[in-house]
Amino acid sequence: RITRPALKNTNTNSKASAHTRRSFYNSTDMNTPTPKHLDLKKDAALTITWSDGSTSIYPIDYLRANSPAADMRELRKEQARNPLTVLPASAAHEGPITATDAELVGNYAIRITFSDGHNTGIYSWQYLKEIDPQLDAPPPPESPNPSPPSSHTQSPPDDDPAAQYRV
Repeated sequence: RITRPALKNTNTNSKASAHTRRSFYNSTDMNTPTPKHLDLKKDAALTITWSDGSTSIYPIDYLRANSPAADMRELRKEQARNPLTVLPASAAHEGPITATDAELVGNYAIRITFSDGHNTGIYSWQYLKEIDPQLDAPPPPESPNPSPPSSHTQSPPDDDPAAQYRV
């Protein structure tokens, strides 16, 4: 369940406040696609179907490790400098990390609460596109000496229900 929190207006000048909210919430790059559909499986992944037709799947532990919160950004920088960095006590958690809640933040982001209590990361749509796990996947290796395609096919063994393969 993803909720949209009510906006609180603490500024007496409502016109300025509304303008500030609009410019802040719409501060993502104009070329960044926006989500058309969000599907959060709390024990597995956040799946986003984007306005450009692409789909991104973010495992929950991947989102937690890549939290945009300031403390997590600093921890990642420190780990890059020193792989033997001592993790803070808050990093110790029994069992797998799951999402316990999520809420939309304006029109530009989502905040996820994790089972270890972490809830300070606001994942903007632009940030999520930047950390898309599918974009980091290396391309499949190419064969050094590709063989010409064969027109001969062979059926798989009876005990292998896989599709046909080429010989």
